[in-house]
Amino acid sequence: MSLVDSAAPRLAAQFRVSSWLQQRLVALAYPACGISILLALWWLGGYLINRNPDLVAFSAFAPAPTFEALVALVAGGDLWQTIASSLYRILAGLCWGIAIGVPVGVLVGYVGPAMKIANVPFQFLRMISPLAWMPIAVLAFYTWDAAIIFLIVMATVWPIIFSTAHGVRRIDPNWFKVARNLGASPPQMLLRIVLPAIMTDVMAGIRMAVGVAWVVLVPAEYLGVTSGLGYAINDARDILAYDTLAAIVVVIGIIGYGLDSICNILIQRFNWHVE
Repeated sequence: MSLVDSAAPRLAAQFRVSSWLQQRLVALAYPACGISILLALWWLGGYLINRNPDLVAFSAFAPAPTFEALVALVAGGDLWQTIASSLYRILAGLCWGIAIGVPVGVLVGYVGPAMKIANVPFQFLRMISPLAWMPIAVLAFYTWDAAIIFLIVMATVWPIIFSTAHGVRRIDPNWFKVARNLGASPPQMLLRIVLPAIMTDVMAGIRMAVGVAWVVLVPAEYLGVTSGLGYAINDARDILAYDTLAAIVVVIGIIGYGLDSICNILIQRFNWHVE
């Protein structure tokens, strides 16, 4: 075997690695550019606040004090319990939203009269802000945690219902005809046809629900709880710790982006149209 023949596989492997690294760098360049612009605007805002005598008390919102406070929060260890409390409420509310929204969405999407009956009241309830239910939640539940989880359920259930119903209505009717001709029972049609066909729509609804719930969580945690990210923001505001407040806002953004990314990965995982 000649030297050229023996070196060819190694060169091909190096080329593939180099090509992959180049693609990754190009893919990361745009997000890095966007983050750089955001940081620059943030720094400019902090600079202008610091130069204004009327606003200088809020100069701790600038990037440098914020990241110093963030490092202190992470090193102190209390931040993790704060995050855990908020994630528990989000996950609990989301689980209830899925448990209610998916079956109801399948029902109103599969049964024609159900959609005609439910559309108007569901649209009416969907347009009510989840926070508008706060007085009812406080009266109806014995604990603050339960009240907050109820508000999150009211934020998550509607995107899941409508996205699931839309997915069911998009299923080709011929699939059901073939399944009936093959002797499929209703449970088999649900498990073998409906659920696999609508998983992308369900995950899209869950992604929207997570976004709405994450926005609702912070003001909902202004209620009587003594833990969570919303409580931490309220507490930092009361003691005028604006650097800590801004650091918690950064944490909220990071976690929210992470949750959305997980949902996006799951959507791609269940999207059977993608080869």
